[in-house]
Amino acid sequence: MHPDLKNLIELQQVDQKIAELATLIDSLPAQIQTLQSQLDEFIHALEERKKRLAANQKERKELEGEIKDIQEKISKHKDQLFQVKTNEQYRAMLKEIEGEEANIRKIEDQLLEEMIEAEDIQKYIQEAASRLESEKARVASEIKRLESERQGDIQERERVQARRQEIHAALGEPVLNLYERTRAARRGLAVAQARDGLCTACNVLLRPQVYNEVRTNEAILTCDNCSRILYYVEPVPAETAGGEL
Repeated sequence: MHPDLKNLIELQQVDQKIAELATLIDSLPAQIQTLQSQLDEFIHALEERKKRLAANQKERKELEGEIKDIQEKISKHKDQLFQVKTNEQYRAMLKEIEGEEANIRKIEDQLLEEMIEAEDIQKYIQEAASRLESEKARVASEIKRLESERQGDIQERERVQARRQEIHAALGEPVLNLYERTRAARRGLAVAQARDGLCTACNVLLRPQVYNEVRTNEAILTCDNCSRILYYVEPVPAETAGGEL
């Protein structure tokens, strides 16, 4: 194989690896931020439940106070029953007492709803509080792992970039210019394999003479359609059923 062609094939592999590593390196901060946001949301939800529980307790106390005030009114009205002088006043007083007792029942229903809500909130708070430390530990461990991966990817990229410089130094300027120009025009893919008479990148049939020359791997040749640099890999012979070639 022509030395430049061999270097170009490796150069493309190196560039693809660098692009892959860059994607990983760039994505890791967002992954870390997502983990931190999940923990922050968990803590925020816990704090909101605590605030709601405090508000619930205040509301229950106010409702209990309302019931107490109404009970005191009822007690006074019952004492006044013995002081009324007509049946009409007596019936009016009884109706007022019934109305206040109905109000107590409404408030008691509200109080019951508040108590049920308080039980649910307390259960959530207890479960969340017991999970909080383990969630913090899980997120911290995951972030540490991601940061370690990112550092490893950065080091690997530096190693691959150093290899890229070595390949660059081994290639002549005309070949490098051809590679970089094609790479820029073809979304990073400047070198393609020729197989079965086709350019595998654009799937266009090569001229027979070009294909035969490409198969020698002794020259820098390009696809007439997509301008990618072509190379050929000898197919591995298929084994027969008996295992013989």
